[in-house]
This record gives sequence, C-alpha cells and structure tokens, in this order.
Amino acid sequence: MLKDITLGQYFPGETVIHRMDPRVKIIVTFVYIITLFLADNPAGYALVLLTLASVVLLSKISIKVILRSMKPLLFIIIFTAVLNMFYSGGDDVIFKIWIFKLTWQGLERAIYMILRISMLVIGTFVFLTYTTSPIKLTDGIESLLKPLQKIHMPVHELAMMMTIALRFIPTLVEETDKIISAQKARGADFESGNLLQRARALIPILVPLFVSAFRRADELAVAMECRCYRGSEGRTRMKELKMTGLDYISLSIATFLCAIVICLRIFL
Repeated sequence: MLKDITLGQYFPGETVIHRMDPRVKIIVTFVYIITLFLADNPAGYALVLLTLASVVLLSKISIKVILRSMKPLLFIIIFTAVLNMFYSGGDDVIFKIWIFKLTWQGLERAIYMILRISMLVIGTFVFLTYTTSPIKLTDGIESLLKPLQKIHMPVHELAMMMTIALRFIPTLVEETDKIISAQKARGADFESGNLLQRARALIPILVPLFVSAFRRADELAVAMECRCYRGSEGRTRMKELKMTGLDYISLSIATFLCAIVICLRIFL
C-alpha cells in the first residue's frame, strides 16, 4: 500500500505538458478544478474526461502509475459513493431495505462523485507533481504569490516549504516501508489483533520515522546553509520563467472548456 503513494513524485520528460510554464500549470489546474465542480450532467463530465484523457496521453505518464496512485484513495471513493447512493434522496426507488433506500437519482449522484474525485486527483497529479520539477513548482508558486509581498508575507519561504513538503513525501514513504520491513524481520505483527492492538503496534514504526524525519530536516538545513541560502533576499534564478505560445494556447483551452461546461450546466 505504501508503495502505491505517488504524491510528490516527479517523472522527468520532454513532453508538451512538461514544457509548460509552472505558473500556467497552476492556473490551469485551478480552472480545471472549478470546471470539474461546475459539471453536473453527462455531457459536461464526458467533456472533462475527454480533456483529462488527452492530457494524460500527452504527458506520457504510465497508466499503471496513475491507477496505482488511486489505490490509497479507494476507501474514500467507495465510502463517499455509498453515502451519496443511499442518502441523496429521489423519487425513483430501485429498492429499499430497512432505512437504506437506493434511487436512480442517488445512483447517478454516486457515479458523478466517483468520477469527480478520480478526475480531481488524476488531473492535479498529472498537471503538477508528475510533470513539474520541485524547483519549477517553487518558482511558479512564488511568482503567482509575489503581489502578497507588498503586505510583507514571506512568499518565497512559503513556496519553499510547500515544495519541500511535497518532495519529501515519497522519501518518508520509502523510509516507512523500510522500517516496517525491519520490524517484521524482528517478529513484529501489524496485521493481527483488534483495532487498538494494531494502533499500538504502529508505535515502533512512528518513533524511528519521526527521528529519521527530524534528522533529514536537520541535514537539509545544514546543506542549505552551506550553500549560503538566506531566503529570497538577493536571490536570482538560473532560468527565468517565460511564457510561450504553448502556455497561451493551454490557458485558452482551459478557459474555453470551462465556458462550455457552464453553458451545458445552464442549457441542459
């Protein structure tokens, strides 16, 4: 299960999606999320799904990687779908058992919710973490939040913290997997017993994991100090962000898609 967590991983490439400006990717991601939540009919969802499929194909990210990233969210998706299925109301009853009533409206809402959560996660991963390096993501966030510097907000430090947090998720997952394997080799049992016993069995994992996390944080701080890192003051970039025709086309497509979904919501 831990190996299925791909949040924060970056897959290098030279595709159209990889070459997009990180600022545009962040903006397009927000527009995509808004569009996804505005969709409320089959035509709208089909249009968003077709767009997402096109982006995945252009990014050349393996379908196996994308499906693997959905495994940790499987319980949340199923739980949300069940709640919407039996508690959404509706008059067209399919069957009713005790307090549970399944209607066609509830079934439709559950399908929409599964699609919405799945497309939200996949789209965010593909647009941002999978195809954008941590350095570019930091530069993009900092550039978009730059106006907030006028009210003395530490924009650079905030962007750096967010990116480092994303970057170290795969590292901590790998470290946790190693600790679990080591504990199992020493005879630890994490699968038997009731819920409380399983929770207690995790203590031998959490203690070394926290120690490792603090050690890595200290090593990172020392490495940044050795490289004379002092925050955003006086820093320059080796590669300045510059929008190209590809970025303007991407923004136009995202805006056009959002407009179409709004029209479908109003007229259908």
